[in-house]
Amino acid sequence: MTSSVLYDSPGPKARVRNRCYTVLGSLALAGLLAFVMYRLGVKGQLDPKVWNIFNNAGVRTMIRDGVLTTLKVFAVAGTLSLLLGLLLAVARVSESRPVRWFATGFIELFRAVPLLITIYALWVLFLSYKGDLGVVGDNSAFWGLVIGLTVYNGCVQAEVFRAGIKAVPRGQVEAAYALGLRKYQVMTALLLPQAVRAMLPTMISQLVVTLKDTSLGYVITYTELLYATRQMAGNIIVNGENPYTAVTIVAGAIYVSMCLALSSLATWIERRGSRTKTGVAVAAAAEPAEQPTVLAATEDGDQAVR
Repeated sequence: MTSSVLYDSPGPKARVRNRCYTVLGSLALAGLLAFVMYRLGVKGQLDPKVWNIFNNAGVRTMIRDGVLTTLKVFAVAGTLSLLLGLLLAVARVSESRPVRWFATGFIELFRAVPLLITIYALWVLFLSYKGDLGVVGDNSAFWGLVIGLTVYNGCVQAEVFRAGIKAVPRGQVEAAYALGLRKYQVMTALLLPQAVRAMLPTMISQLVVTLKDTSLGYVITYTELLYATRQMAGNIIVNGENPYTAVTIVAGAIYVSMCLALSSLATWIERRGSRTKTGVAVAAAAEPAEQPTVLAATEDGDQAVR
């Protein structure tokens, strides 16, 4: 029986109890699923006509456009949040007190404000200047959603970066300064590469949150996946009702698939990083040098090799 410092291996009674809990939990989950399916059947949501709407080319096109729009927001907001997080993390560990205070206040403020309020406030701000901003005003919902996601997730990513920077052993930093490196050289050549490598799975996990939060664009009428599918369901009548339930289930399944893909990427990177060998490889032993040739004189005066 093996055990670790933080976990004791269960004994016979504990194993039996855990099996019972597993069986009971599985039965409860199966019962809940059966109840949901029963209620859907009673409401007529399992009628083949309801699900046949997804065979329509127009419906598939709208879902595809919604997915592409969601990925567009995610790509822009995810990239900007990483850049903002990096800048805020560097400012948070700066030796300049005003810079450090500003970064700390910015991070704590936008982490405390609900993301929905931030997005809505930015959307209203862009709409109020619609006549003066030109292209930005025409895409007010897009930029309101992108900037809101960037600000909130950038603050969270900043704390992730800072945790990675603080995890670097202090001795390495002191050795770098002893070699004559400047602060920006220590940051760019020593701290940030190790911080990014150590915190990369966590950063990708936060990007999963960013992807899920794109659904908040529904509130500001941005045509991301959720808004597009709900609007589509409002224009379709099946058996005298709008198929909101079926459309929402499909949209939710698409969100889950995209998030699982990103989570799998984070898991793969974490496993790959744990298998990476670090340190200086030991050089192979050198082959023994050839012995020098020794010439010896024989009794006849000739030379022989020994």
